[in-house]
Amino acid sequence: KSFLNHTAYLSCYFPNSQKTDVKDLRVFWQKGAVEVVHEVNYGQEKHDNLSPKYVNRTKMDMDRWTLQLLNAGIVDEGQYKCIIQQRDKGSPKVIHTSECLLHIIANYSQPEIAWLHAGELKPNEYLNLSCSSSGGYPEPKQMTWLISHENTTHTLTHHMDISQDAVTKLYSVTTKLNITVPTNTLTNISCLLHLGEQLGSLVSVPLGI
Repeated sequence: KSFLNHTAYLSCYFPNSQKTDVKDLRVFWQKGAVEVVHEVNYGQEKHDNLSPKYVNRTKMDMDRWTLQLLNAGIVDEGQYKCIIQQRDKGSPKVIHTSECLLHIIANYSQPEIAWLHAGELKPNEYLNLSCSSSGGYPEPKQMTWLISHENTTHTLTHHMDISQDAVTKLYSVTTKLNITVPTNTLTNISCLLHLGEQLGSLVSVPLGI
C-alpha cells in the first residue's frame, strides 16, 4: 500500500543466497504483460525499453532488491512483476521471479454534517441533515449515523451517494438523514465513514441538538 503522490516501495523478495554480484544479473520490473517499469542490465540502468510513464520515476535499491516508484498515482495501481536473470553461457537464465500488488490510498476529508433546511427547529417536525466527505481513495464501504441521547446510541445506515472525479479518480460521498426533532433531551448526532478493515473509520464533529 502507498499513499497517493508518495513513494511506493515494491520488493523483489530476492534472498540472493549465492551472493551473486549485481554485475552478473539483469533485473526487470514490469507491470502487466507489456509495460517495462525498470531495467538494470549487469549493474547498469537501461532506459531504452521503459514505458514512457515510468521514465525518471523509478529507483532500484540493489542492496534491498526494492524498487522505489516516485509520486505514485491511482493509475499505478496493479500487479508488478520482478524478474531476475543470471549471466550464463549463451542466453541469460531466469533465477528468480516474484509479484506484488500495489494499492493506492488517499485520505478522505473529515466527514462534515450540514443542515438541509432553514428556520428554527420545532418539536415533532423533521430534521434534515447531510454528511459529506471527499478526496479519498479507494471507494469507502459505508456511512453510518450515530444518534446519542442520555445513555443510548442508535445507529442508522442510509443510502450513500458516491461520485468519482473523472480526472483525479478520487471519490466523494454523501448520505442524508431525516428524523423527527428530538424533544426534552440533549441529542448528539455524528456521522461515521467506514473505509474498510485496514483503513479504519473517520468521524464527524458531533452536532448537539
